[in-house]
Amino acid sequence: MRSGTGLLTLLILPCFLYTVSARAFEFEEVVNRARALAEGKYNPPPEVPGFLRALDYRDYQAIRFNPEASLWREGRSRFHVMMVPPGNFYTHTVALNEIDANGVRPISFDKAAYSFPGDLARRIPADLGHAGFKLTYPLGEETEQNQFLVFAGASYFRGVGAGNRFGLSARGIAVNTGLPSGEEFPAFVEFWLERPGGNSDRMRIYGLLNGPSVAGAYRFDIQPGQTTRIDVTAELFFRNAVRLPGLAPLTSMFYYGENTERPVGEWRPQVHDSDGLLIHDAGSGEWLWRPLVNPSRLSLNYLQVNRLGGFGLIQRDTAFHDFEDAEARYDLRPSAWVSPRPGWSGGEVVLVEIPTNSETNDNIVAFWQPKEEASAGSHHKIAYTLSIGSRDVAGQDTGRAMKTYVGDGNRIGGGNAEKAYRIIVDFAGGPLDALKPDAAVVSNVSEGSGSDGAEIIEHFVEYIAADNNWRLSMLVRPGNGEHPVFRGQLLLDDKPLTEVWTYSLSQAARIRQGGS
Repeated sequence: MRSGTGLLTLLILPCFLYTVSARAFEFEEVVNRARALAEGKYNPPPEVPGFLRALDYRDYQAIRFNPEASLWREGRSRFHVMMVPPGNFYTHTVALNEIDANGVRPISFDKAAYSFPGDLARRIPADLGHAGFKLTYPLGEETEQNQFLVFAGASYFRGVGAGNRFGLSARGIAVNTGLPSGEEFPAFVEFWLERPGGNSDRMRIYGLLNGPSVAGAYRFDIQPGQTTRIDVTAELFFRNAVRLPGLAPLTSMFYYGENTERPVGEWRPQVHDSDGLLIHDAGSGEWLWRPLVNPSRLSLNYLQVNRLGGFGLIQRDTAFHDFEDAEARYDLRPSAWVSPRPGWSGGEVVLVEIPTNSETNDNIVAFWQPKEEASAGSHHKIAYTLSIGSRDVAGQDTGRAMKTYVGDGNRIGGGNAEKAYRIIVDFAGGPLDALKPDAAVVSNVSEGSGSDGAEIIEHFVEYIAADNNWRLSMLVRPGNGEHPVFRGQLLLDDKPLTEVWTYSLSQAARIRQGGS
């Protein structure tokens, strides 16, 4: 699904009363509903009429919601709510409710709030319902409402910070993503939107999720801004055992970048919504950067940490010339960062990379897999902060790998080693910016997987004045192992200056001339 455009920012804060009156609805009510769903048989939500499901992307996009019909537009709230129509890949409706001073009431479907192309209007049932909703808020001028958060489709929700365009998505949960058994897609089936008080910059949403193997209750405490932050609190009830539960999942697209080959016929330098996975190990203090790839076959990577400080999918390429795409504006796509709140136990970050031959397919998923088994009848709680905004959203203070280039290690400019690769990593930021060009920066490079025959032939670091960065150059040979993983970092006086760059050469054979 190709990402649309718009503005989005999320900011997570502690839980406060956001409504204009005493609370008329409690999270425990959603928890009780989720528990009851999980104790019963799963019934999928009914599908909308076939003619709506058959709409192609262009015809569906021609359906327009009238902003004048937005919820809360007539009040003092700075938040407005626009409805999302069913159709195309939005195959079922969700129940929407408003919580205000008078209690809880359903948000009914109003056919007159939409404009439909051609003769579609006469075929739309008067009680059709909504597929989701969009939140708007003045991210810039107070007189202009900007879309910043969208809940629509399964358990997906997308957000932006000020100045961003929509790109990557978050999800309520991922179930068996990348496994041969096939992935399940639980869906939000009902929402309760708490009306914010006048001039409030925060609001709260409750969501009820259901799927074949899991039901869940969610609370989203939202504050839009330069960085949009969402405090997510969830309780999950597993109807069936789930082999690979994915908590706090992020979904994005990586078609190609500077570290991969360019598809035949493509003129744009790069095409991606995110270009790397960033992980902070709060136990060791280490930051790890893993550039994304579009693999030739499905790839699952399990990344262990001592104590998770956070993880996220980051778009570090933020210059127009990185993409040269005046329509998609991939340079404006947001980054997203997940920060655990108290209560997280052990586990690992999982990165799933799926082959794609198009930028219209989301093929990257990152999530947390807990150590505890998601067995039938089990109950899990999770709370985290999701921050969406610029590439600095993680608050990282180390030097960063800004570019990764991979080429043949047996040609002019690459080296003279057969079956080898020349890898270039450009670092900048953090303490690197304060160094003099003649600082005694050294490189630390290793192969981390124990791959049979993997060899580091040479590595060195130099300051590149033209770009004001520090360049790590490596000549490596992958050997006979299927998944060699190389790691690199810059040091000064034996102290780390940068994050740890890590890269698997298992998908790079196509880059080297004559590679198999």
